[in-house]
Amino acid sequence: MFRPAYPLTAHRLALGAVAGPALFTLSWLTLGLISPGYTLFGHRFAGYSPISQPVSGLGLGVTGPYMNAAFVVTGLMLTIGVAGVFRVAAGPGSRTCAALLGLSGVGQALCGVFTLERMLPHTLGYLLAIGTPVIGFLVAGRHFRRLPGWRRFGTWLLAGGPLTLVLLVLFLVTFEPTPGGAEHGVAGLVQRLGIVEVHAWFAAMGVLAFRDRAFRDRAFRDRARARVSAGGRS
Repeated sequence: MFRPAYPLTAHRLALGAVAGPALFTLSWLTLGLISPGYTLFGHRFAGYSPISQPVSGLGLGVTGPYMNAAFVVTGLMLTIGVAGVFRVAAGPGSRTCAALLGLSGVGQALCGVFTLERMLPHTLGYLLAIGTPVIGFLVAGRHFRRLPGWRRFGTWLLAGGPLTLVLLVLFLVTFEPTPGGAEHGVAGLVQRLGIVEVHAWFAAMGVLAFRDRAFRDRAFRDRARARVSAGGRS
């Protein structure tokens, strides 16, 4: 069976990089409004504050099953979406870019598998989800700058790495891993800014890949040549 060099399914898969972040944002916004609080390490958090408390707090208590499912599903969609993006935006180094940025989705899924009650693997998941884009955006930005139709986005993405690093460091500085610290301060707000920023870059990649007309033109030409070739042999 003939498989074109640029399968049309790839640009549809890239939409996972859009749908995943949209699902995750909708989840923490909605569940944050209805969460009655949760218990962590024997301390009862009465009520939930998106300003002071991390998104992961929604993975505990009555909202836990829904938030953790959102973590895992979003991570899977993001990983698939990144694979689709770099199948569309193929070129030297595209596999490296896909592997680096795909780790962000893997990390997000880990945060759903291991809740805050499993602090070490949960923290590892968070650092993969937010930390790997610090390098991944720089590598991908250089890759995109070599591709027609992607150069402007690649230039902007080069700023995404340092911006992500600043927001990650700011969260680590403002976050206090104590019951009192989690109930005061702005760590939750800072974390959300970082998550939205990272997800916005992924969503932009997905949209650009889906709308890449040059990619679809190549796919149609490959299919047409394959049909002509098959007809000539029959």
